Amino acid sequence: MSTNGMILLLSGPNLDLLGERDPAVYGHETLENHVDAARAAAESLGFELEHAQSNHEGDLIEAIHAARGRTVAIVINAGALTHTSWSIHDALDAYDGVVIELHLSNPAAREPFRHTSTIASVADGCIAGFKGLGYPLAIEAVARIIAARS
Repeated sequence: MSTNGMILLLSGPNLDLLGERDPAVYGHETLENHVDAARAAAESLGFELEHAQSNHEGDLIEAIHAARGRTVAIVINAGALTHTSWSIHDALDAYDGVVIELHLSNPAAREPFRHTSTIASVADGCIAGFKGLGYPLAIEAVARIIAARS
């Protein structure tokens, strides 16, 4: 049972292909493996974790809206929508909990179009480039930010 609240983990387009898609960049673990690691980290810190994945921008926005007043944090790996979606930016801007931007790869070390994040200005921080380790690190960041604000 959670004592600290619910964390929403959001996974964007093409993340359902993890483990198959470009393992040199994204690793061999599946999205399920990453969600399991995030859930274990959340539970060890007294949080619950809910996960949603969609290849559709509107579904991610609806999930962000539904998290308002119900969750203490959102950890979001928006995939390529990180670099294009002002709608996700606006939805996260209207969310009052902790927001952590998450990437398996390091966007700053990749193609130039990946160097800009529409999410960065509304996130409390970003975890990037650590492959699967990023998921528990993002949960740890949530816990530390919440503790520091208490």
